[in-house]
Amino acid sequence: MARRLVVIGAGMASGRMLEHLFAAPHDWSVTLFNAEPRGTYDRLMLSPVLSGEKTYAQIVTHDADWYAARGIETRFGESVTRIDRAARIVHSAKGATPYDALVIATGSAPFIIPVPGKDLPGVVTYRDLEDTEAMIAAGLAGRNAVVIGGGLLGLEAAAGMAARGASVTVVHLMGHLMERQLDPAAGALLQRDLERRGIRVHCNGATKAILGTNRVEAVLLEDGTVIPADLVCMAVGIRPETRLATDAGLEVERGITVDDRMQTADPHIFALGECTEHRGQVFGLVAPLYRQAEVLASTLLGQPASFAPIQTATRLKVTGCDLFSAGDFSGSEDIVLAAPAGPYRRIVVNEGRIAGIVMYGDTGDGGWFYDLMKARQDIAPLRDTLIFGPAFAPQEARP
Repeated sequence: MARRLVVIGAGMASGRMLEHLFAAPHDWSVTLFNAEPRGTYDRLMLSPVLSGEKTYAQIVTHDADWYAARGIETRFGESVTRIDRAARIVHSAKGATPYDALVIATGSAPFIIPVPGKDLPGVVTYRDLEDTEAMIAAGLAGRNAVVIGGGLLGLEAAAGMAARGASVTVVHLMGHLMERQLDPAAGALLQRDLERRGIRVHCNGATKAILGTNRVEAVLLEDGTVIPADLVCMAVGIRPETRLATDAGLEVERGITVDDRMQTADPHIFALGECTEHRGQVFGLVAPLYRQAEVLASTLLGQPASFAPIQTATRLKVTGCDLFSAGDFSGSEDIVLAAPAGPYRRIVVNEGRIAGIVMYGDTGDGGWFYDLMKARQDIAPLRDTLIFGPAFAPQEARP
C-alpha cells in the first residue's frame, strides 16, 4: 500500500523536491496543496512578466500534464488551515487529508512597514503572480509609482514598472542601494545607471506615512519630502511563513527549525524552503533551497543525505545593470579595480583566500572568482594579476 505524502505549498523548492522524488522508484502517493490557484512557476522570472518581456505561461515549470503524469493530486487554491499531529491529518476548508509524511513548504510573506496608510488601495507588495498582475492592472503608463526598498526585489519591481511607462521613484532606508550585496562604490554606480534609465533614487529615506483619502496619493518621508504616487510597492523584505507550524506546536524560531535531513522535531513532518531555519540560518536565495529539495527527496526515499548551507552569488535581472556579488566584505585586504564610469571590481581577501566579490559593469569573470572563493584556493600565486581575471592568471595557478 502506498504511503501518503502531503505537501503544503507549490513553490520552487517543493517543485524541485518533487522532481527529485519522482526521478527515482518510490511508494509515495502525493497530495499537493497550494494557497495560490496554480502550481509551480519560476518566481525569479516575475520581473520579466512585470516588464512585459515574458508572459505567465512562459514561466510555468510544472503544468497540469506534469502533475497528472505522476499521479499527484493537486489541491490548488485551497489553503491548509490546521495540522493535527496526533492524528496525522491536515485540515482545509474542504475537509481532512491524512498523511504518513508531511512537508511544510509555505515559503515567506512580504514585510509590510507599519506606517499610516499602509492599507490604502494602491499599496501592493511584490511576491507572487497576483502582486505582479495587480501592478500591471494599475495601468502603469504615465503613472507615478514609488517602490519602498532598494534591495534586489525592489529594484526589479522598479525596472519592470519603468519598462511599462511608469515614472518610478525608489525610496531606500540605507545610504546606498543593495547594501547587503554591494559596497558603497558599486551601489553608487548602480544608482547612476538606474537614474540614467529614468528611475529616481532617494537613499537615506525613511517612510513616515502613505498619504491619500480613498486611495494612494503620495508617500511622505521623515525628512518632509512628499513624493506623488498612484501606486506604492513595498519591497522591504520577507519573513518565513510559519503560522501553521507554530499553531501545530512545532519548534519555530525565525523559521521552522529543521535538522540536516530537513526533519522537524516531529519525525513525520519535514519543512523546506524559505519557511525553514537550519542551524540558526534562514534562506531567501534559490541555490540553498534547491539543495534542501535534493536532501529532502533523498530523505523521503530512505537515502542518506545532509544539508549544509552553500555559498551563493547575486545577479540583478535589470537590463543594462550588470552586477555580481558573492561572499562578504569583512576581509582584511581589498584589491580594487575602478574607473570613474566603471567597470568596478573589488575582491575582498582574508587569510590569503577570497572572502567576497563585488563586480559592476563587466561581470564576465564572476564565475571564475566565485569558483576560487568556493574552493578556498590560496591566491598567493595569483596575487599580482588576480584583479584582471583568468586571462592574466598563470596556467599552473588556475583551479
